[in-house]
Amino acid sequence: MRRVPRRAVIAGVAAMPLIARTDILRAAEPDLSELHDITGAARPIDGAERARRLSRAQALMKAGNIGAVVIEPGSSMIYFTGVEWWRSERLTAVVLPVEGRPCIVTPFFEEPSVHETLAVPADIRVWQEDEDPLAVVAGFLKDRKLAALPIAIEESVRFFAFDGLRKALPEARLVSANPIVRGCRMIKTPAELALMQTATDVTIAAYRWLQPRVEKGMRQQEVSALMSAATRALGGSPEFSMCLIGESAAYPHGSKQPQTADTGRIVLMDCGCTVHGYQSDVSRTWVHGGNAGKEQRTVWDQVHRGQQIAFEAAKIGAPAGSVDDAVRRYYESLGYGPGYKLPGLSHRTGHGIGLDGHEPVNLVRGETTKLAPGMCFSDEPGIYIPGKFGVRLEDCFHMTEAGPRWFSQPPASIDRLVG
Repeated sequence: MRRVPRRAVIAGVAAMPLIARTDILRAAEPDLSELHDITGAARPIDGAERARRLSRAQALMKAGNIGAVVIEPGSSMIYFTGVEWWRSERLTAVVLPVEGRPCIVTPFFEEPSVHETLAVPADIRVWQEDEDPLAVVAGFLKDRKLAALPIAIEESVRFFAFDGLRKALPEARLVSANPIVRGCRMIKTPAELALMQTATDVTIAAYRWLQPRVEKGMRQQEVSALMSAATRALGGSPEFSMCLIGESAAYPHGSKQPQTADTGRIVLMDCGCTVHGYQSDVSRTWVHGGNAGKEQRTVWDQVHRGQQIAFEAAKIGAPAGSVDDAVRRYYESLGYGPGYKLPGLSHRTGHGIGLDGHEPVNLVRGETTKLAPGMCFSDEPGIYIPGKFGVRLEDCFHMTEAGPRWFSQPPASIDRLVG
């Protein structure tokens, strides 16, 4: 259950230079000598894979009578071109035409830098500071004789770019690129699945190292810092390491109230990393010092069963929303809810995952997209009891022809975090 902006508020302390924080020095310099990089066999996405992505996108464009797709920097640009860039008031964009090579539109002075990560054959058209970059995009579409066809806009493109293109091509029909971009990205290839598996392996290994090193009195950000340090030592790039202790765990993304580890207190962690850009997302909940109380153990077991019910409901051809429905029926039979009411499950059962920690589509009520091989999801039906504690177990799975397959095996009990 991750998205960087929402977790930055709570877990951002873990990302700051900890050596400057004398009160958490022990988390800044942990003994990582027994850990080693386990990502050496991971292979980044190659040119042949990206060529197949472009071919798939162009086939979908032809089927939908679309002339081109316009994409701003972000995961979709990386997915199709390899270009790792950022968004600013100066537009950089890629145009995927229905036939032929993509075109990168970027400021003149940025062209050499853009070339550094460009991983596919592409045309590059530049614009100067006193020029309109959307006029350059429009010029490419006109030159390729595509302006008369519908032009698809990737869903995260900012309004000023959409509006600028509309003004530069007033006769053009601008439509959603979701059928094309989602049609490619939602279905993971073996190469993508392998990277997600490696990222998950890193996160599980980091949890295994971390749990016995959580000490009484440690603050949430100290535990987060230890997890991030272990993740780096294992070869992953930490994306988030959220630790919620005690009552903080009753709120899915915690609170600003300081909490420390103590015997008998719930520790809920939600952590993930990337390997060559692909993400993991794993949550674990345990009781510090062991000896879980009756209520803690009962709720943990209920969440564990809820996670299994979601997994069992994930069948090829089933609507994605039916997975969430199955979990809520079970929880409501236990007296939780109904629906999103608390105590109970206040968020969706799961989200898509890949290059982004959260990708379409979600395991949420009303989602009609049918599950298909290659789709990847988190499975995280937590139970939250305001004022007391919460439990979340999260493991991701991918759909195969035979049904769902875990990236990580859920823990067997509250007493055994990982195998």
